[in-house]
Amino acid sequence: MSTPLLRGSRWADVRLHRGALWTGVGLVVLAAVVTGFLRWANYAYPEPAGPCTSNGTCDTFLGFSSARTLLYEFLRNYSLGMLLIPALIGAFVAGPVIAREMEAGTHKLAWTQSVSPARWLMSKLTVFAVTSVAGGLALMAVFWGGRSGIGGMWDLGWADRGVYESIGPVLIAYCLLGIMVGALAGLLVRRTLVALATGGLVTGLVLLLMGNVRWELFPVKTLSGPASGTSTEYTMHEVPVDSLIIDMGVQNAAGERFLTGQCSPDLKASFPCPSDTKVAGWYADVHPHSHFWYVQLIETAIVLTLAAAATYAAFRVLRRRAA
Repeated sequence: MSTPLLRGSRWADVRLHRGALWTGVGLVVLAAVVTGFLRWANYAYPEPAGPCTSNGTCDTFLGFSSARTLLYEFLRNYSLGMLLIPALIGAFVAGPVIAREMEAGTHKLAWTQSVSPARWLMSKLTVFAVTSVAGGLALMAVFWGGRSGIGGMWDLGWADRGVYESIGPVLIAYCLLGIMVGALAGLLVRRTLVALATGGLVTGLVLLLMGNVRWELFPVKTLSGPASGTSTEYTMHEVPVDSLIIDMGVQNAAGERFLTGQCSPDLKASFPCPSDTKVAGWYADVHPHSHFWYVQLIETAIVLTLAAAATYAAFRVLRRRAA
């Protein structure tokens, strides 16, 4: 039985695309089961996976050196796979949801059944916005559960691509952007395959662009100190271990910056510098962990603004098509 929120055109949209929706539910359940199993295995089979024999060979866990190694590989690929979700949503909404109906002309039937063009589009956007947000939150919760309490895993830090998107609200914003961009692409192109490619490509390009500039959205914190020895010592102490280092090196008394090895007493021969330059200290431009939420919220606001602009454009295009 349909609920009050799933009546009329919304219920029809759910019925029409129930295969894709059930596939999404299945992926969430599968991710939760696999993550739960690997978390259990990580504690049940600590490194090494099994005892070593006299000839030096050790047992493995499903082909990996330990359950921890397998958990790390799964979580890393899981986080990278999360980057594909907004693009896949954008491609699906652009092609099978919008463009296919425009191409086949079935939208005209809906418009003659007491469903206005605006309501027709709003119904589709609402259904996929709700399901995408719910699915995205569920996948994020699974990743949080798999990653929490597991330290020392290289390339799974809070600032790494995939991980950053998977542990903050920005992923939900990208999912909504994918829906709105997909709707706009479907209405503009009106050809299923071309719209599918366009919706996924545009959403993916926004993800790539924002990923390249996000750490410029908030000012870095500059740490510095006096020269105390070799170039390594200049830059390593006083920099928090969980910080994202944007730039680091040495500087003279006037504040001019040089590469870490340049002008340092132990590497002057390999990295020459002006003869009158004297290293006075080290510097490091970093984003400490405390900057995570500032950058997340700024990026989320930008992406939601783009989604709102795409929504407005989609309804304008629809109004022209229906006129």
